[in-house]
Amino acid sequence: MTNQVTGLRRIINAAGYSWKGYKAAWRHEAAFRQETILGIIGTLVALLLPVSLLAKLVLIGSMVLVIIVELLNSAIEAVVDRFGEEWHTLCGRAKDMGSAAVLLALLWSLVVWVALLIESWHYYFP
Repeated sequence: MTNQVTGLRRIINAAGYSWKGYKAAWRHEAAFRQETILGIIGTLVALLLPVSLLAKLVLIGSMVLVIIVELLNSAIEAVVDRFGEEWHTLCGRAKDMGSAAVLLALLWSLVVWVALLIESWHYYFP
């Protein structure tokens, strides 16, 4: 019989592990720090823009997506690096795919911001 943690204790433990992971990403990943700072600035800008609540959520959500993908990419890189410094085709492929995912998330966020800003601009300045 295993000693499984359940209920509220499991949720509290999971929140602690998540916070620990967030702190590790902040400490060890420059790209994560940059994207988080950009996300905070973007959130403030989105909240000040004269757009609907839904538009604000879409703008902020596009930046949160970038941070989520960066966390996953950083996790992939940490696991790959755990196995040593020697280069292997599969390790390179995993890192490149993670990087490609971050790039796509960044490009998507850019598209969302440009589209909503253009739409907003045409609404207020016909």
